[in-house]
Amino acid sequence: MTDDLMAIAAGIIVGTLARYWMMSRDVRQYPSYPHAVINHLALGFLAATLGAVAVPALAAEEYTAVTFLALAATQFREVRNMEREMLGTLEHSEMVVRGPDFIEGIARTFEARNYLVLLVALITSAITFWVGLIWGVVAGILTAVAVKMLKRGKKIGDIAKVRPGDFRFEGPDLFIEDIHIMNLGLQEIRQEYEEKGRALVIEPHDDNAREILANVGQRQAIAHDAASLLGIHRDVDTAEFTPLLRRDTDTGRIGMIMVPIEPDTECLVMAVKNVPVLESALVNPLASGAGRCASD
Repeated sequence: MTDDLMAIAAGIIVGTLARYWMMSRDVRQYPSYPHAVINHLALGFLAATLGAVAVPALAAEEYTAVTFLALAATQFREVRNMEREMLGTLEHSEMVVRGPDFIEGIARTFEARNYLVLLVALITSAITFWVGLIWGVVAGILTAVAVKMLKRGKKIGDIAKVRPGDFRFEGPDLFIEDIHIMNLGLQEIRQEYEEKGRALVIEPHDDNAREILANVGQRQAIAHDAASLLGIHRDVDTAEFTPLLRRDTDTGRIGMIMVPIEPDTECLVMAVKNVPVLESALVNPLASGAGRCASD
């Protein structure tokens, strides 16, 4: 096998394996279907191929071959569109919807991971071509590990304290501590909440976290993940049991109430802590002078 073919083969194999490794399913339970996994592996293979051929093509002075990298941007944008459309279609069958912010975050993630696969394949191919196969594979593995570590974003548990809360009814009004959640007029619904309901309080660590939790899309993502993991005591015609998160505008605390199928408060706390902070909700007011003045 020539050096060119060895470099290309090493880049494709390591890049494709890196895509499979990055696709490990997590608490969001996606992708969970065999065909979705196959789709993403196939796209990862294409991304790895584009990255693997770049260096041998440049070495052979085939500069026009590098224009294939321009196709990657177009192709990977289609990945984002595909994920957005598919998850948006599935929203109609969800008991607790993800919301557009969560869907856009997932779509961006899958687009970005193909660029990361291209980078892994490019580095593997380049080192293999110039140094040797062993060093190329090692460099590719180290790059994949670094990418896996760097792509981890923040979770709710990193920015806020999540703890069980006490809820009560004052007439038809439901409160979690001093946070008003909603009005429930039917006595039988209030009884279900009193018997099976679980409440949490999410307390932001700082003003940055306060503004993140103020984002409606972030709160919808919390409700969706909690309902997906613990189940929800509702059907299509019982909207009263939809998980709700309401904000104390004075302190930024969030009160959350839901009626899970698995009535384990500790598991509910763990589920909320592991919800990712959405890119669309990520703000940093303390980085600005105005934000620091407001927090003093």
